[in-house]
Amino acid sequence: MADKKHFNLSFIKNRREELSLTNQEMAEKLGYKNGSTYLKYENGTYLFKADTLPDLALALDCEIKDFFT
Repeated sequence: MADKKHFNLSFIKNRREELSLTNQEMAEKLGYKNGSTYLKYENGTYLFKADTLPDLALALDCEIKDFFT
């Protein structure tokens, strides 16, 4: 039986900070209204939708698989 993968929000936050991207910049890259909306996704209040993951990976210069641990 395969191990279950979990979505790693801390990777997303750490990667964004490594790249010196603000919440507002991430919101613009993902088509969200403002930085506070993006922050709700990064904090886990809202869930990233599967169709957002390619854009998220592009914004963070990583692969989709990096979001899972």
